[in-house]
Amino acid sequence: MTQDLSGKVALVTGGSDGIGLATAALLARRGARVVICGRRAEVLETARAAIAADGGTVEAVQLDVTDFDAFTALVEDIAARHGRLDMMVNNAMSTHYAPISRLKLDHWRKDFAVNAEAVFIGTKAAMKVMAAQGGGAIVNIASTTGIRAMANYSSYSASKAALIQFSAVAAMEGASQGIRVNVVVPGQVNTAATLEFASKAPEIAARTEGAIPMQRGGRPEELAEAIVFLLSDAASYITGVALPVDGGKAAQLYIPS
Repeated sequence: MTQDLSGKVALVTGGSDGIGLATAALLARRGARVVICGRRAEVLETARAAIAADGGTVEAVQLDVTDFDAFTALVEDIAARHGRLDMMVNNAMSTHYAPISRLKLDHWRKDFAVNAEAVFIGTKAAMKVMAAQGGGAIVNIASTTGIRAMANYSSYSASKAALIQFSAVAAMEGASQGIRVNVVVPGQVNTAATLEFASKAPEIAARTEGAIPMQRGGRPEELAEAIVFLLSDAASYITGVALPVDGGKAAQLYIPS
């Protein structure tokens, strides 16, 4: 079912590329007024221009979500200027790759600041607005590493696991106010960064894709479809869910051949 989101207002963090950009573009094509934010001004403007060129209504705001006061102020400003905030996607992410023995505390804290603390700040601010207007929908973006263990991803994995459990609690608290909170759990997604890695290490990339039941990574647009579904009225009775969108990876029982 294609949802008409005309009149709805949405905020997507990390909306300048990858899953965030695909989600913002789809929301705009469905008629929503979309605000995207990100740290890199040039990339953000390129994303804004692309969505606008496709006929979408979009604003771009340069913002680091770990500036918690500025992030809260952005949510409040959107609600004040547009009269509402119907949908929010917490997609901005940080990841550090190192064994625990070499992982720096600053890297641990950075991953938690972006992947968990900023999600708390954004969700808290959005829930306040949504409660006053009678409801809304939030989708937080996790990772398969938040539900399955992988060596060298301790800070990323732990912070994404925290995001998942926090979202479940937010769903319980928001349910009586008409606020739905769900999580999308991506596996490997063929973003620009993933494709760049694949070009440098094609054998590793091929083995990684071969270990996915569907034998390929996901496309950002496939993740966007799941996210927008959970934001839409088609998912009006769905809250507190962590939905894997990973080609079957999270469900796979791996037995070495």
